[in-house]
Amino acid sequence: MTDTRRPARDYPFSAPDRLNLDPFYAELRRSEPLTRVRMPFGEEAWLATRYADVRTVLGDPRFSRAASIGRDEPRITPTQLEAGMLAMDPPEHTRLRRLIAKAFTARRVERLRPRTREIADGLVDRMVEAGPPADLVEHFATPLPITVICELLGVPVDDQEHFHIWSEAIVSTTSLSPEQIKSYMDSLFGYMAGLIAQRRVRPTDDLIGALVRARDEDNDRLTEDEMVRMAAGLLAAGHETTVTQIPNFVYVLLTHPEQLAQLRADPALVPAAVEELMRYVPLGVASSFARYAVEDVELGGVLIRAGDPVIGSLGSANRDGEVFAEPETLDLHRSSNPHIGFGHGAHHCVGAQLARMELQVAVATLLARLPELRFAGPEEEVEWKSGLLVRGPKRMPVAW
Repeated sequence: MTDTRRPARDYPFSAPDRLNLDPFYAELRRSEPLTRVRMPFGEEAWLATRYADVRTVLGDPRFSRAASIGRDEPRITPTQLEAGMLAMDPPEHTRLRRLIAKAFTARRVERLRPRTREIADGLVDRMVEAGPPADLVEHFATPLPITVICELLGVPVDDQEHFHIWSEAIVSTTSLSPEQIKSYMDSLFGYMAGLIAQRRVRPTDDLIGALVRARDEDNDRLTEDEMVRMAAGLLAAGHETTVTQIPNFVYVLLTHPEQLAQLRADPALVPAAVEELMRYVPLGVASSFARYAVEDVELGGVLIRAGDPVIGSLGSANRDGEVFAEPETLDLHRSSNPHIGFGHGAHHCVGAQLARMELQVAVATLLARLPELRFAGPEEEVEWKSGLLVRGPKRMPVAW
């Protein structure tokens, strides 16, 4: 077991290149699965790259998110992120998560599927009416999850021009200045506080209304600040990553024509394809949200000292050949796929079922309605986001 302070490598190892995972992760999984890294901001950390070790960091109570409070957390953002529930451990985290988890059960999400299909069909109708080319990001990928989360929460869709912009503060690294991030977060919190105040005057059956009632009726009562931050987090996180993953998935399929042909020939493959795309696409440009060891822990042949921060690479874990056969291959028929694209442990994405359903509907609708979907020009015309925690197209011109 190693117990030495290894020289730290600069991390991320390279600038994001579309949806390509840096090959250095594979080398680390083979030779140095726990490595010391130095991120642009914050203290040095350990980086876990193997599947088993990443799951341990995410799920073992010996690694704490709450311990990050008051520390100079390793990060790629100039200022520390507004983590909210992501900076909590059980039982405090459990208390808050329990209040919202019931809104995202598989049964409740399935009841939203017909409406999600209706929204997706309407968006395609408008694309077809306007004629090609169309920007898939602007005309389909962005409005679909925004409309769904707005209807679930009870947020006016007409306000999306504002809150979609404010939500960038949650995923910004360099796209916004620290002052802009604070301004956007304040605006988002103020907006949600206003909606909560409305529910006190006129109760509703949506999720925000349920949170307001929970403050008075449930045993585990919410503070005003907790309720505002939770509602804002649900609105932002409930659409931001899915807005990005829809064009990511389409990009991967369009650049893997054999797999796309399989999916077009057998639409029943869509659920399995979504799981495989969740595994295959490295959404984050780097790992984040360090867990701090609360005691000495042996991990991957290394002694992690109490107080050491550890970050786990989901993208690397999802390419671990010890778990996934031919991990670098996109295989829509993969029978065993225990990916951790939605995280693991106490902080496993509470909206995973909703995201799955939306992604399934998005892919299935595009395949059925636009069977000749293709890039409107050379692949190089796809414009990629920059300065964010996530990678994905900013603009994707398509034709059909």
